[in-house]
Amino acid sequence: MHVKKGVEKGVVNTVMSRSLCKQCKKRPVAINYYKGKKPYYRSKCDSCASGRSPGVPFWHKAGYRQKTKCDKCGFSSKHKEQFNVYHIDGSLTNCKHSNLKTICANCQRLMQETGAIWKQGDLTPDF
Repeated sequence: MHVKKGVEKGVVNTVMSRSLCKQCKKRPVAINYYKGKKPYYRSKCDSCASGRSPGVPFWHKAGYRQKTKCDKCGFSSKHKEQFNVYHIDGSLTNCKHSNLKTICANCQRLMQETGAIWKQGDLTPDF
């Protein structure tokens, strides 16, 4: 560990000198082994080594794009944070476009609480 320069006297700010992933260039990688006292790091972070892209859902990789309108109740908003992608069959790995719908947080909550299932073509709330 080393101390950053330009820090106020008496306040110590330590930073670990860890290697970054060679693929995503963001996440720190784990120590692979030690030779003497020197650590040797892996070349990739855990996410990149396992083939998963950090923060990118399967449905996004499959080409589906989240909408700004709920497919269940029709609620519209310019803020995408109010919407989630819903998998009709419940399988998070089935990313066929016919299996994916964009729903608002309210509809998602109601569907979870009531145990309602999605009916293909059902675009009006049924609760």
